[in-house]
Amino acid sequence: MRYDKEVDARGLNCPLPILRAKKMLAEMQSGQIVHVLATDPGSIKDFQAFARQTGNELLGQGETADKAYEFFLRRK
Repeated sequence: MRYDKEVDARGLNCPLPILRAKKMLAEMQSGQIVHVLATDPGSIKDFQAFARQTGNELLGQGETADKAYEFFLRRK
């Protein structure tokens, strides 16, 4: 998936992946997409809740070959 910015939050525990993504989204324009990489297993539920609460769209999520979790969020 094409994206405009990337946040590498691998090795960081909750709530840091969400906070880093939130900071990046605040700097972006509406419609732009951020790709987030995280290793915290709790980030799966965290990013789903974050998208619901903020109105930003969770376009997709998955796992990379190196066992990191990835998320694609579109800024509202």
